[in-house]
Amino acid sequence: MESCPKVKNILLLDSEGKRIAVKYYSDDWPTNSARETFEKAVFTKTQKTNARTEAEITMLESNIVVYKFMQDLHFFVTGGEDENEVILANVLQGFFDAVGLLLRIVLETDANLIAGKVATHSLDSGAPLSEQTISQALATAREHLTRSLLK
Repeated sequence: MESCPKVKNILLLDSEGKRIAVKYYSDDWPTNSARETFEKAVFTKTQKTNARTEAEITMLESNIVVYKFMQDLHFFVTGGEDENEVILANVLQGFFDAVGLLLRIVLETDANLIAGKVATHSLDSGAPLSEQTISQALATAREHLTRSLLK
């Protein structure tokens, strides 16, 4: 009987390899020190690659690591050596797209548009992100990110 694919961890690191957000679903790294060592090894192995347009795949410590970069953000999804790379890549792409969508709000540069969104009507948190004020969108983003990382 086939088992369900398992993601061991999801990592979001900055351009220096420091944690922005991480979530471990495996006991392969039981201590925070072991986790930080693994994160450093993943970053060191992938930092010289150019995974900006397509996801890249590498092996590290008998694990498959699928990764992609956006600006100064480095996204990683790790699975066991027998996991399906396509499934891991789909998990990575979903995480990558969600963060990209949330960051688009922060990256608006038109002052009139920003002021208009902040000053306009109040919407509930269930409204589409494109119709929320900046503070509401950031609160919603923070809530969704926290909820997804704590599952």
